[in-house]
Amino acid sequence: MQPELKNLVQTRIPTRHGEFILHYYANNVDKKEHVALVKGEVRGQRLVPVRIHSECFTGDVLGSRRCDCGEQLDMALQMIDESGCGVLIYLRQEGRGIGLLKKLQAYNLQDQGMDTVDANIHLGHRADEREYTIAALILKDLEIESIRLITNNPKKIDELKKLGIDVTDRIPIETEYHSDNVAYLKAKAEKMSHMLTMDKKDESS
Repeated sequence: MQPELKNLVQTRIPTRHGEFILHYYANNVDKKEHVALVKGEVRGQRLVPVRIHSECFTGDVLGSRRCDCGEQLDMALQMIDESGCGVLIYLRQEGRGIGLLKKLQAYNLQDQGMDTVDANIHLGHRADEREYTIAALILKDLEIESIRLITNNPKKIDELKKLGIDVTDRIPIETEYHSDNVAYLKAKAEKMSHMLTMDKKDESS
């Protein structure tokens, strides 16, 4: 089946990081509701700052300190607002693709001593099951010529390039780490090759 998506509605969304246009997409791949927050005129543009953010209910909505997702979401919107042009694609692939139930089960395993990678594998999943076909289709729908990807994840860059996206540069996005997420971030750096400096001061609070 040929992957297809449709841009069904666009609406203005004022945020504390400025005003965006929210694009709602339907697709025939996973039937989920993926969206893109677009700032400024991006069609036909090169070197557009783009963040591809995977859903994280606990971090994005509840402000959980177990990960850096919510902070990255906020920081990416701020980066895009300051640049005056850019896109944040919000993909509905919770828990690096394993879903909310399995992610919460993985949290319990982490509390018993496993890291985020080993916990996923123990539950019968890969460390990262996300894929970026929908993101590539959205970028093509928006007619962006090339992007500067806001990420620490080299796999994300490689996958987008394989899908025909011109990724010309990477913009790092590191948040402060602390006692609740330092092990999680170290596992991503050491086992998933995320490009993290891990040289910030470790907070005990």
